[in-house]
Amino acid sequence: MNYIQQAFKGLHEGWRYLIGTFIIVVFVILGQLPFTAAVFIEAQNQGLNLFELNENNMMTLLESNLNLFLMLLSFAIGLLGILIVNKWLHKMTLTQLTTARKKIDWKRFWTIFFAWGILSSGLVLIDYFMSPENYEWNFNLSKFLILAVVAILMVPLQTSCEEYLFRGYLMQGIGVAVKNRWFPLLITSVVFGMLHIANPEVEKLGYVIMIYYIGTGLFLGIMTLMDEGLELALGFHAANNLFTALLVTADWTAFQTHSILKDTSDPSDAALVDIAIPVFVMFPIILFILSRVYGWNNWKERLFGRVTEPPKEDYKIIE
Repeated sequence: MNYIQQAFKGLHEGWRYLIGTFIIVVFVILGQLPFTAAVFIEAQNQGLNLFELNENNMMTLLESNLNLFLMLLSFAIGLLGILIVNKWLHKMTLTQLTTARKKIDWKRFWTIFFAWGILSSGLVLIDYFMSPENYEWNFNLSKFLILAVVAILMVPLQTSCEEYLFRGYLMQGIGVAVKNRWFPLLITSVVFGMLHIANPEVEKLGYVIMIYYIGTGLFLGIMTLMDEGLELALGFHAANNLFTALLVTADWTAFQTHSILKDTSDPSDAALVDIAIPVFVMFPIILFILSRVYGWNNWKERLFGRVTEPPKEDYKIIE
């Protein structure tokens, strides 16, 4: 039984996914209330009109570590909503939402987490030593230690929320509805990318960066379908955001942190290259390496095949 077919083990009527998605969105909105309240109070203290502030202004009103914590809190609450919906509305286990294997393979998670974390950090450090004029030393021990605690605790919750929602809940729900794999892969990747359209990176680089966001969604979705589980996508996404938050920040990025380095270069100078290399070079190479490591085959079937309901003896629907 493949990953999308895991949804047949629970209650999978279309209306459940519509209501479930609504409930999850409500949880995310509730999680945003502390951030909104804190920004409102700080704006009042500074005599600013909250309704005249744009997103970039709002992101800089609060102290960086507090801002990061409150930003990520909405994803943590959203993740809680996903788990509640999965358990109580669909009667599914966390394992069934995570993988087609009998149990969650945490070795997969940690392997790609450390592999990508070390590689991506190494690339940043190489660029730092090759072009030191593009960076400022941003390290402050006390603030960095607080950042480390916040990031290590909260970033994996943020990335897990996104993975369980897009490559998990929606991938399975749309898949059992349309009875194929390519459409949920495509639609979840596009929606995942479009939800980043309000990020400050878009204002700085233009809509061309949507190629990166949508391409990343496709990359993580392909990884999930080929590996029949979320473990690799969860590990990659967590490493990508966590190591970035700790190592390097910039004035134009969504994560404003007390990281070790600050990128002061103009990203628009090499925007197309910086977008094209990950999406069209690095991601395909990573998928090829993973296919060799984990023995992926039959790509056409796994990415474009039909999703059929398994014989009743292969699973048990929990009433």
